[in-house]
Amino acid sequence: MDEATFNHSSHASISTALSKGWRDLMQVNVSARHGNLQPGDQELIVEKTEKLRRLFDRITAIEVTVDLQQQENPSVEIQVSAEHADECVATSDSTTVISALDLVIPKVEQQLRRLKEKKTGHRATGHKHLDPSEPPTS
Repeated sequence: MDEATFNHSSHASISTALSKGWRDLMQVNVSARHGNLQPGDQELIVEKTEKLRRLFDRITAIEVTVDLQQQENPSVEIQVSAEHADECVATSDSTTVISALDLVIPKVEQQLRRLKEKKTGHRATGHKHLDPSEPPTS
Protein backbone atom coordinates (compact mmCIF):
# COMPACT_ATOMS: atom_id res chain seq x y z
CA MET A 1 0.00 0.00 0.00
CA ASP A 2 1.35 3.38 -1.02
CA GLU A 3 0.61 5.89 1.74
CA ALA A 4 1.90 9.42 2.16
CA THR A 5 1.30 11.34 5.37
CA PHE A 6 1.51 15.08 5.89
CA ASN A 7 1.44 16.74 9.29
CA HIS A 8 0.48 20.32 9.86
CA SER A 9 0.24 22.17 13.15
CA SER A 10 -1.93 25.24 13.35
CA HIS A 11 0.87 27.03 15.22
CA ALA A 12 4.42 27.33 13.92
CA SER A 13 6.38 26.82 17.13
CA ILE A 14 6.13 25.48 20.65
CA SER A 15 6.84 28.95 22.06
CA THR A 16 3.83 30.30 20.18
CA ALA A 17 1.74 27.42 21.52
CA LEU A 18 2.90 28.12 25.07
CA SER A 19 2.10 31.80 24.82
CA LYS A 20 -1.40 31.06 23.49
CA GLY A 21 -1.96 28.04 25.74
CA TRP A 22 -1.97 24.32 24.99
CA ARG A 23 -5.71 24.34 24.32
CA ASP A 24 -5.11 26.44 21.22
CA LEU A 25 -2.82 23.82 19.68
CA MET A 26 -4.70 21.78 17.08
CA GLN A 27 -3.10 19.10 14.95
CA VAL A 28 -4.24 18.54 11.35
CA ASN A 29 -3.00 15.33 9.70
CA VAL A 30 -3.58 14.67 6.00
CA SER A 31 -2.83 11.24 4.55
CA ALA A 32 -3.30 9.76 1.11
CA ARG A 33 -3.90 6.06 0.45
CA HIS A 34 -3.23 4.33 -2.86
CA GLY A 35 -1.57 7.34 -4.46
CA ASN A 36 -0.36 10.88 -3.97
CA LEU A 37 -2.24 14.15 -3.70
CA GLN A 38 -1.99 16.74 -6.46
CA PRO A 39 0.31 19.70 -5.75
CA GLY A 40 -1.50 22.24 -3.58
CA ASP A 41 -4.28 19.86 -2.51
CA GLN A 42 -2.73 19.19 0.91
CA GLU A 43 -2.47 22.90 1.77
CA LEU A 44 -6.06 23.51 0.61
CA ILE A 45 -7.31 20.56 2.68
CA VAL A 46 -5.55 21.91 5.79
CA GLU A 47 -6.87 25.42 5.16
CA LYS A 48 -10.49 24.25 4.78
CA THR A 49 -10.45 21.82 7.72
CA GLU A 50 -8.88 24.33 10.13
CA LYS A 51 -12.04 26.41 9.71
CA LEU A 52 -13.95 23.70 11.61
CA ARG A 53 -12.40 25.15 14.77
CA ARG A 54 -14.74 28.15 14.57
CA LEU A 55 -17.72 25.85 15.26
CA PHE A 56 -16.30 24.09 18.33
CA ASP A 57 -13.24 25.43 20.11
CA ARG A 58 -12.43 22.18 21.93
CA ILE A 59 -11.18 20.40 18.80
CA THR A 60 -7.78 18.84 19.48
CA ALA A 61 -7.04 17.00 16.24
CA ILE A 62 -8.35 16.55 12.72
CA GLU A 63 -7.43 13.50 10.64
CA VAL A 64 -8.13 13.69 6.90
CA THR A 65 -7.67 10.50 4.87
CA VAL A 66 -7.88 10.68 1.09
CA ASP A 67 -8.40 7.28 -0.57
CA LEU A 68 -7.28 7.33 -4.20
CA GLN A 69 -7.91 3.65 -4.93
CA GLN A 70 -10.59 4.61 -7.46
CA GLN A 71 -8.92 7.42 -9.41
CA GLU A 72 -12.18 8.60 -10.99
CA ASN A 73 -14.02 8.61 -7.66
CA PRO A 74 -11.70 9.55 -4.75
CA SER A 75 -13.00 9.32 -1.20
CA VAL A 76 -12.29 11.72 1.68
CA GLU A 77 -12.80 10.83 5.34
CA ILE A 78 -12.54 13.36 8.17
CA GLN A 79 -12.20 12.38 11.84
CA VAL A 80 -12.41 15.19 14.39
CA SER A 81 -11.29 14.63 17.98
CA ALA A 82 -12.41 17.02 20.70
CA GLU A 83 -11.91 17.33 24.45
CA HIS A 84 -14.48 15.41 26.51
CA ALA A 85 -16.48 14.38 23.43
CA ASP A 86 -16.97 11.52 21.02
CA GLU A 87 -15.19 11.65 17.67
CA CYS A 88 -17.00 13.09 14.68
CA VAL A 89 -16.48 11.02 11.53
CA ALA A 90 -17.77 11.63 8.02
CA THR A 91 -16.94 10.28 4.56
CA SER A 92 -17.79 11.38 1.05
CA ASP A 93 -16.64 10.67 -2.48
CA SER A 94 -16.82 12.65 -5.69
CA THR A 95 -15.06 13.14 -9.01
CA THR A 96 -12.18 15.13 -7.46
CA VAL A 97 -10.53 15.24 -4.05
CA ILE A 98 -11.52 18.86 -3.46
CA SER A 99 -15.16 18.32 -4.43
CA ALA A 100 -15.28 15.29 -2.09
CA LEU A 101 -13.81 17.51 0.64
CA ASP A 102 -16.47 20.15 -0.07
CA LEU A 103 -19.15 17.47 0.36
CA VAL A 104 -17.75 15.99 3.59
CA ILE A 105 -17.09 19.25 5.47
CA PRO A 106 -20.82 20.13 5.89
CA LYS A 107 -21.41 16.64 7.33
CA VAL A 108 -18.72 17.18 9.96
CA GLU A 109 -19.97 20.73 10.62
CA GLN A 110 -23.45 19.35 11.35
CA GLN A 111 -22.01 16.79 13.78
CA LEU A 112 -19.98 19.51 15.52
CA ARG A 113 -23.07 21.74 15.81
CA ARG A 114 -25.00 18.87 17.41
CA LEU A 115 -22.08 18.13 19.73
CA LYS A 116 -21.82 21.76 20.82
CA GLU A 117 -25.58 21.95 21.33
CA LYS A 118 -25.44 18.79 23.40
CA LYS A 119 -22.62 20.21 25.53
CA THR A 120 -23.92 23.76 25.95
CA GLY A 121 -27.53 23.94 24.76
CA HIS A 122 -29.21 22.39 27.77
CA ARG A 123 -28.92 25.66 29.66
CA ALA A 124 -32.13 27.02 28.17
CA THR A 125 -35.13 27.60 30.40
CA GLY A 126 -36.43 24.26 31.58
CA HIS A 127 -40.03 23.29 32.20
CA LYS A 128 -39.69 23.64 35.95
CA HIS A 129 -38.75 27.33 35.55
CA LEU A 130 -41.85 28.21 33.54
CA ASP A 131 -44.76 29.79 35.39
CA PRO A 132 -47.82 27.60 34.67
CA SER A 133 -50.23 30.47 35.46
CA GLU A 134 -49.01 32.55 32.50
CA PRO A 135 -50.44 31.73 29.07
CA PRO A 136 -47.86 30.90 26.38
CA THR A 137 -46.87 33.81 24.15
CA SER A 138 -47.16 33.45 20.41
